[in-house]
Amino acid sequence: MATTQPSLNPSGLAWRLVRDRLITEDVARTAHAEASKRREPFVHYLVQQQILDSRRIAIAACHEFGVPLFDISALDLQQAPVNLVDERLIRRHRALPIFRRGNRLFLAVSDPTNDQGVDEIRFNTGLTIEMVLAEEDKLSAAIDRAIEAQDTTTMTEIMDAELETLDIASDDDKSNRDNDLNIDEAPIVRYVNKILIDAITSGASDVHFEPYEKTFRIRFRQDGLLREVASPPSNLAARLVARLKVMSRMNIAERRIPQDGRIKLKLSRNRDIDFRVNTLPTLYGEKVVLRILDSSASTVDVEDLGMDPEQRDVFLEAIDKPYGMVLVTGPTGSGKTVSLYSALNLLNKPEVNISTVEDPVEIVVPGINQVNMNPKTGLTFAAALRAFLRQDPDIIMVGEVRDLETAEIAVKAAQTGHMVLSTLHTNDAPQSLTRLANMGVAPFNIASSILLIMAQRLVRRLCTHCRKPEEIPRETLLVEGFTEKEIEEGLTIYGPVGCERCTKGYKGRTGIFQVMKVSDAISRLILEGGNALQLAEQAKHEGVADLRRSGLSKVKAGITSLEELNRVTKE
Repeated sequence: MATTQPSLNPSGLAWRLVRDRLITEDVARTAHAEASKRREPFVHYLVQQQILDSRRIAIAACHEFGVPLFDISALDLQQAPVNLVDERLIRRHRALPIFRRGNRLFLAVSDPTNDQGVDEIRFNTGLTIEMVLAEEDKLSAAIDRAIEAQDTTTMTEIMDAELETLDIASDDDKSNRDNDLNIDEAPIVRYVNKILIDAITSGASDVHFEPYEKTFRIRFRQDGLLREVASPPSNLAARLVARLKVMSRMNIAERRIPQDGRIKLKLSRNRDIDFRVNTLPTLYGEKVVLRILDSSASTVDVEDLGMDPEQRDVFLEAIDKPYGMVLVTGPTGSGKTVSLYSALNLLNKPEVNISTVEDPVEIVVPGINQVNMNPKTGLTFAAALRAFLRQDPDIIMVGEVRDLETAEIAVKAAQTGHMVLSTLHTNDAPQSLTRLANMGVAPFNIASSILLIMAQRLVRRLCTHCRKPEEIPRETLLVEGFTEKEIEEGLTIYGPVGCERCTKGYKGRTGIFQVMKVSDAISRLILEGGNALQLAEQAKHEGVADLRRSGLSKVKAGITSLEELNRVTKE
């Protein structure tokens, strides 16, 4: 049977490019279909895949639609009203606000046919939208610079003022002072301010302050990897730590036991940044680690997590059920919480009651009843779950299933008409089922309550501005997991380079997933006491892609490198 070619609008931009003989009709159809599959704008896909030069596209679009062409590189981005439009809308629709006049907002776009994006921005701003055309590559750079400039300006002005007003407790412990260095406290305050600002603007998830015998270093965790950003004099270590302890309301005189604290910074009227702070006594002083809890940066749409369309459909189908359990599994830092909250954001409606218990709450969402676990007062996951069941819940989210008591209550809740979302620390989806069995949960309860298990990892995205094709031998590609068919069809594997817009060739992260629906066949295996290997084999037979295969598809698409995939998934 002949396959149906994707439709090509005879009045659209793709048709104009074909008519001007810039691309062939076959290339246009394929690119249009692939861009739709990836949920990317058509123009963005053409430029990123180096199919066509952005300047030629812009000129063709200008002639076809009569929209003026604007040189966005000449714009003073500091004056652009970027704050009028949510950052996610700007990035998703490739539309940058450049000027406002009264109730009219001028948007720079590379594809004037993106009516959905314009309508969404019009709805969110309440303004009349006027479009101007910009070249895709210049627009991408301008969007990055505009958002970074806005964040930097906001944080520099607000955070510095916020931190400077915090009271500094005096440290009377003589051993905590260096008598040879008469340094005022103000430089310490400014230095800590700068480190916190730099951490947020660089997109770091954690900040490490680490004392050693003769050195003191500060490291940021960016895109999952630590990198050293500063090495202040070691004799200032105690004062830097004392400043952090004061800010997080800790006892600065106690240095023999670990302490936990929290710093809350208000960046704007609608945005707060929380730091979860922990100190740990080491041989040469206290190590301090700050986890940056940025709700606005952590909450993403399901479409932006990085799932393949088939995986996303299976996931959305599971969370749309009225009852049952959905588990997300993976190591610490693999994005499990973000995935769960992307689901909760979809489910968060006025007609449903959602309750969560976490250790601690990292993403604050209006409309959801969120509880911090506190073992010291007896508020464990299990205790909170019991309370939830007396609070008329529809949807329950448990931060982690750690023990049999929590697992059994969660399973019973899933069996009695509630949707339960939770996480486990296992390597893949099949192992999660055997882990629950090893905890002591009855196989019948596992088979009858769990709808879906999703394993995930985070891989760094290649920088689209500097990535380069790599020559990899055929034999190596086969060993890495690519099929003969994929190699014969032509593979372009990209590797990192490094430029001013990225960190060592990478910018941002995306997820790779194993989305395993608990089918009838898998349920029978659970009831028969099947092990993880048998469950994995059955899942593979049903077409469930494992983490490695999911990652290879990202490598094939040029999203990440083979080296990065091996770092995350190689056993």
